[in-house]
Amino acid sequence: MSHGPITKSMAHFCKDTCPVCTKGREKGEGVLYTMIKLEENLCPACRAYKKVYGKPAHEKLGIVNFI
Repeated sequence: MSHGPITKSMAHFCKDTCPVCTKGREKGEGVLYTMIKLEENLCPACRAYKKVYGKPAHEKLGIVNFI
């Protein structure tokens, strides 16, 4: 399934730029991690992350990068 350029750029923002998401995923615990889990249905960048990468915003991608 192909995603549009806006969806891809928002997913990229969530993955690499968003200070809350990047720090929360990096640690995997704590306040920021909990915030990501609570807001991932509200934040459009977190929803785009889930669409593009197929994982919720609070989970790490692993070795393979899709973009």
